[in-house]
Amino acid sequence: MGRPKSEKERKGGMKAIILVGYDDSRLRPLTLFKPKPLIEFGNKRIIDHQLDALVEAGVRHVIVAATYTFQGVELEKGLKAFVLKNQIKLTVSVETEPLGTAGPLALARKYLEGDSEPFFVLNSDIICDFPFKDMLEFHKNHGCEGTIAVTKVEEPSKYGVVTYDDKGQIGSFMEKPQEFVSNKINAGLYILNSKVLDRIELRPTSIEKEIFPVMAASQQLYAYELKGYWMDIGQPKDFLTGMCLYLQSERQKPDTKLKFKTGAGIVGNVLMDDSVKVGSNCRIGPNVTIGKDVVIKDGVCIKRCTVLSGSKIGSHSWLDNCIVGWNCKISNEVYLINGAILGESVNVYPRVTNNGGRVYHGAL
Repeated sequence: MGRPKSEKERKGGMKAIILVGYDDSRLRPLTLFKPKPLIEFGNKRIIDHQLDALVEAGVRHVIVAATYTFQGVELEKGLKAFVLKNQIKLTVSVETEPLGTAGPLALARKYLEGDSEPFFVLNSDIICDFPFKDMLEFHKNHGCEGTIAVTKVEEPSKYGVVTYDDKGQIGSFMEKPQEFVSNKINAGLYILNSKVLDRIELRPTSIEKEIFPVMAASQQLYAYELKGYWMDIGQPKDFLTGMCLYLQSERQKPDTKLKFKTGAGIVGNVLMDDSVKVGSNCRIGPNVTIGKDVVIKDGVCIKRCTVLSGSKIGSHSWLDNCIVGWNCKISNEVYLINGAILGESVNVYPRVTNNGGRVYHGAL
């Protein structure tokens, strides 16, 4: 394990602030039981994907911007083991009122200002390859106040798009353009110099609409193009789409650390914890993740699904394009399809069909 890092060593390195956000209703019922960052995605909590990449890029102090006290307490408790293992500093900054996407930076000013090194900012419900090292090199090369990651989308008219020149210098932001001007959008990952904090007041403020356009007008903002996949997984259909993209991306990496399942009844990309028990004549995949201590009885078919830890799936049930929460009990011959989502400890009676419904708790 090596010697523990000293206080001086722990204070070194870069900083990052993760914006958790106030609205967690899109991913209910899962967010009724855990803050969104602590929900498992690809058998690892959403925030752990981000934290692992930040630590690898040299971040030693992470500020988590929570929007209410319970969220902050649960995040601090949930991240304690990660902090101890990686010997980093964690600060939970809790808002007394919703401050938007820029206000939390002003609230955390005392932790961020004064450093010669820039700091990372990221939204908590983003999943991608997190190329923080490459972003940092790009940022230092252009020498201006800010860098935002951008990603390509197929239908730019649904988003606010970013225009920039061949060197990456941002010229403008346009909200949902009806005529094509760009197919690049803000990906929710930033690197900022501490000087940017002088532009932000401690009040509800949008970094996208109030801060970045001013920086762009001052020629102080650059765009870094993401080369891999990207998804905002803050709602169920995008959570599942992001899962498919994540599994495909990881499977293609020659140095992936994930152990994909193979064998009889396994189709395509399947990520399954070693503790999972699977009966006979099952078909699992493609694009499935199954968490710890899940029990799958005979003749079950599961595809394009996430099944979280402790759940039990009865024989000859069919799960397609759905999310099963923690410790659920699904009886025999159940159909969960078309975006169905179960919360925690939901009991589903035999031969029930759930076609896209959300079940928070209790029985179905």
